[in-house]
Amino acid sequence: MLASTFPRRSTTGKTVSKLVIATRESRLALWQAEHVKALLEQRGHEVSLLGMTTKGDQILDRSLSKVGGKGLFVKELETALEQGQADLAVHSLKDVPMDLPEGFALACVMEREDPRDAFVSPRYACVDDLPQGAIVGTSSLRRVVLLQSLRPDLRIEPLRGNLDTRLRKLDEGNYDGIVLAAAGLKRLGLGPRIRQVFEPEQMLPAAGQGALGIEVRAGRQDVIDALAPLAHQTTWLAVAAERAVSRAMGGSCSMPLAAYATVAGEYLQLRAAWGDPDGKVPLVRAQSAAAIADLDSAARLGTGVAAQLRAGGAR
Repeated sequence: MLASTFPRRSTTGKTVSKLVIATRESRLALWQAEHVKALLEQRGHEVSLLGMTTKGDQILDRSLSKVGGKGLFVKELETALEQGQADLAVHSLKDVPMDLPEGFALACVMEREDPRDAFVSPRYACVDDLPQGAIVGTSSLRRVVLLQSLRPDLRIEPLRGNLDTRLRKLDEGNYDGIVLAAAGLKRLGLGPRIRQVFEPEQMLPAAGQGALGIEVRAGRQDVIDALAPLAHQTTWLAVAAERAVSRAMGGSCSMPLAAYATVAGEYLQLRAAWGDPDGKVPLVRAQSAAAIADLDSAARLGTGVAAQLRAGGAR
């Protein structure tokens, strides 16, 4: 379900006091769910967690682009919502498919953490310090193409697993450095492990990176009302534009696509980039800005930037 306006409080007066949050069981996912739980409890709700293991957590020997995409991280949680085992599901927004299944809604987007990518290494202070041919780990095709544009000489190897698993593989010496989302490291108190934060001009973030999205069954107006105070409209406008780029380009995590929007007053500036993992096509960049008042106009901006990418050779 793609809303054209922000969810509004119901005038029926119906409220919900007991809520169950469906969440993945990784340390980061549990932190995110506990964060939402605490905010809802501050508003008088009784909240519990339903921890679940998703198919995306179980398949670690293949890249997401080859086994079904990031939607593998949300399917089991949606089943819990559908069967009434849970009332809401908390997701890292960049893991949420661009189009939700019929009957589900993105009810809340919360204020964004740091949207940027981070370089982590036990020996090197930044990517520029890496020796020629150094091994860098990432699970993201977007990061692959952007790293290749920065340092074509690097050897980029797949890296799967939750945040702690990826850091362990780095510490065991399998990589000279790895690239992760800064938000996850900061949320778990692992900010000191960051050696370099990539500015968007160096490595444009993924659509929705750093933001939390809360999914519900579309008909649960009581839950939507309960979540309304947690929403951050500026973040929601920005990620709506970013996700519109991805949707227009196919909406798959198998696409090496970046999209990042910033808000200045009434204006939204949106930048996007597409790259060829095989290096046969130069990196394609596009950007645009417009006065944005609602989710529809944010989505139109994203669709226009996607058209620029295709005109530049992205596919």
